Amino acid sequence: MNAIELSLFASRVTAVCDEMGAVLRRAAFSTNIKDRLDYSCAVFDPQGQLCAQAAHIPVHLGSMAYAMRDLIAGIQWAPGDTVVVNDPYLGGTHLPDVTLVAPVFLQAVLIGFVANRAHHADIGAHSPGSMPVSRSLVEEGLIISPRHLLRHDRIVVECLEAITRATANPLRMDGDMAAQISANRTGVQRLLQLAGPLGADRYLAGLDSINDYAARLATQALKRIPDGCYAFEDMMEDDGAGGVNIRIAVSICVDQGKIDVDFSGTAAQVQGNINCPLSVAAAGVYYVFRCLMPEHTPACAGSFRTISLTAPEGCLLNARRPAAVAAGNVETSSRVVDVVMGALAQAIPDRVPAASQGTMNNLAMGSRDGGGAWDYYETLGGGMGAGCRHDGLSATQSHMTNTLNTPIEVLEMNFPLRLQRYQLRDCSGGGGRHRGGDGLVREYEFLEPATVTLLTERRRTGPWGLVGGEDGASGENWRGRDPLPAKTSFRIQAGERLTLYTPGGGGWGEAGED
Repeated sequence: MNAIELSLFASRVTAVCDEMGAVLRRAAFSTNIKDRLDYSCAVFDPQGQLCAQAAHIPVHLGSMAYAMRDLIAGIQWAPGDTVVVNDPYLGGTHLPDVTLVAPVFLQAVLIGFVANRAHHADIGAHSPGSMPVSRSLVEEGLIISPRHLLRHDRIVVECLEAITRATANPLRMDGDMAAQISANRTGVQRLLQLAGPLGADRYLAGLDSINDYAARLATQALKRIPDGCYAFEDMMEDDGAGGVNIRIAVSICVDQGKIDVDFSGTAAQVQGNINCPLSVAAAGVYYVFRCLMPEHTPACAGSFRTISLTAPEGCLLNARRPAAVAAGNVETSSRVVDVVMGALAQAIPDRVPAASQGTMNNLAMGSRDGGGAWDYYETLGGGMGAGCRHDGLSATQSHMTNTLNTPIEVLEMNFPLRLQRYQLRDCSGGGGRHRGGDGLVREYEFLEPATVTLLTERRRTGPWGLVGGEDGASGENWRGRDPLPAKTSFRIQAGERLTLYTPGGGGWGEAGED
């Protein structure tokens, strides 16, 4: 392919992912998927190498890029198959993220795979919202090892029923699974329309060309990082089970665009649920380096060829089964971004922003009382870190999450909640030559009794500033007038209020400097 043909081909493959996402959003039943857009779609080659992805959730896609090769290797694939998995130790992230993978065959030749991953607010955990303050994976819900959900385009009824029966609302789960199946079917159809006129050989050669092109762009971009070794460390404030100040350390060695990222020195896995599989840590690493590449770099495996990653087995970022991982995917991945950016700031301070809020402010809630069982889960935006040329954005999702907020009207229409406040948290961004973005305030009034779970970070230490910039304000959780811990689960009564103040972003540079 010449340059123009390759650009068109890459755009068409990416458009397949976009259309898959549109189908999933339109067909889904749950607020979490259709309103918050907590899902991701991607295309892979026959070896499980990432070839294209939509601009969805970084932690989903980076982890799939890292784990797909091993996931597909142990499966016997046939046309019309779909495999489902959520096991964090076998290609998943945390249990609410359910992944469906479907092969694409062109005239009996396997030419790749399509996959989508969606977050389900109910995956069978005892705690509504399926994001419990857990100490073991088995407490977090239904564990789905890789298995066929469809075989030769026919539903494997036993598999689907095992998934839907584990939830409080089987009908909704059945609808969401149908939406995920439909998204993959759309992806298969569109890839066949693309590959059919080309033939299998030319199509696969095109995928190789996309990855080779991305590798060249990535290498050129990463060569702009001065050679050397750069170290940084930060901490998780607590694990929800008594552990505090849990260290995450990184050393990044750069040699002519080749990057070695080593997390030796990171704390051992903990009793609480902030552990994560190595694929989640990889997602954070990939995300940071992807941000340093040109915007037109294809989002594929070639972008990461020169990046190697190591973390000691049994540490926080490479946990062993059955360590709890519910918050690792959301909170620990955010801190991985912080430490990698902190290390790179020593090499390229003019290209790395100060720390953003460093948490997704996870809020899960619901009830199992009577016939009105409901589950809801959302993440909240906060302040983004400032850079050398700009202030940080306010009240926005940052880094490893890319979801929307749930509109107040949708929230109040679907759940027994009333939003009393939703506003900027003024002056919460760190000061400096460029100010960090402000966090937000979101106050919920409960109209019925419910169980609430909070999994949050940056409640004791604010996101750090850079080059003399001030730290952003730390977050706060309140039940009425009573402060709440960063990670907690409790029963709340009708008429009570819950208020979250999310962290601001760090500032950049000393105030008053030109």
